[in-house]
Amino acid sequence: MSEYVTIKENREFTRAYKRGKSFVSPALVTYVYKNRSNNLRYGITTGKKIGNAVKRTRARRVIRAAYYQLYSEIMPGYDIVFVARGKTPFVKSQNVYAAMRQHMKSAGILQSRQDK
Repeated sequence: MSEYVTIKENREFTRAYKRGKSFVSPALVTYVYKNRSNNLRYGITTGKKIGNAVKRTRARRVIRAAYYQLYSEIMPGYDIVFVARGKTPFVKSQNVYAAMRQHMKSAGILQSRQDK
């Protein structure tokens, strides 16, 4: 399995939106959907409401950095879609990491560090 597998197709994002469980915080919305493979896949969405291209790119970069920190603790076999919110470009990566960690914990897909 490649280190980081991304979701690229619109139908895969739509499946996560419709069938996945959502978790909301001021800086991030997370959709978690169990997939049929043993891959852990992720996708990031930033809409035009976030701001101009610079702000959208920063939002994606902050979300990606937080995801890479948390990657080793997440159980495989899930599709995870992160949706940036209006605050995302203005917060630090650690704030997004804390929100993301809380979402994963609520979803029940975090492994404890001893399981590795």
